[in-house]
Amino acid sequence: MTTLNGLREFLTSRRSQIDPEAVGLPPSPVPRRRRGLRREEVAALAGVSVDYYARLEQGRIGNVSDQVLTAIEDALRLDPLERQHLRGLVSPQPARPHTQRTARPRARVGMRALVDAIDPVPALLQGPRMEILAWNQSATILLADFAAMPARDRNVARWLFLDASNRTRYPDWEEVAGPTVAALRAAHNPAEPDAELEELVGELSVASPEFARFWADYRMFKHGHGTKRIFHPTVGVMTLSYETLEVPESGGQFLSTYTADVGSPAAEKLSILMSWGRGATEPSESATQNTDEQDTWQS
Repeated sequence: MTTLNGLREFLTSRRSQIDPEAVGLPPSPVPRRRRGLRREEVAALAGVSVDYYARLEQGRIGNVSDQVLTAIEDALRLDPLERQHLRGLVSPQPARPHTQRTARPRARVGMRALVDAIDPVPALLQGPRMEILAWNQSATILLADFAAMPARDRNVARWLFLDASNRTRYPDWEEVAGPTVAALRAAHNPAEPDAELEELVGELSVASPEFARFWADYRMFKHGHGTKRIFHPTVGVMTLSYETLEVPESGGQFLSTYTADVGSPAAEKLSILMSWGRGATEPSESATQNTDEQDTWQS
């Protein structure tokens, strides 16, 4: 995940995703060895020389003008997240020394109180690397008993890929897993080293071929809002809406909530599940009991 390697991987991955015919290129008389655009085709679309683009992709170019970067972004049809990432790769700030491991992100007392106050709406507070920092009882009922997990395992990406039960919990597992990895990609600032993220990516790439495949795709995604189908053995499959809210001045923390449309079958199922779950779950399993351990845990 060094800047130079990242630049090469990113540009290669983006041009491999583009259908030549979709950008108006005629059929190639020479069979393509790989899918997507060739370097010379990207160069032509961007209006730069093949040698210049090749050197850029190899990380052998110094300062790149805004005009050239914009032309390359347009040729590769990059979205806003991808454009921001490319500029971070091309013009990184000097890396700050990273001599020791940093403490695990902590949830502010006020945010913990908010997560509990949102109950009975299931809510999770996550850190920038998808660390699960706080959750309420409804999230325990709907998703998993996070309090019972070792602190190190409380990470949405690690939980999603290494806990086999999630293949059942999420009927559309691939549609959940892909954006999760893409969001982890997008959260990385190319200008700043992140040993904890690199360790997490390395661990999951070895342990999960699916994670390695999604990571190699080099997709970018930012959670906002949408729907997910979630299965619970008590009530079956529910289609729930999720909302993701960034927490200001938190170092990249974000709050995720799950709701059901009023009057929908999912709303009835979710209500039944919460009523049943509160009778089956002891109060000691709620989020308010885990915060001291989270504050003292070091990654």
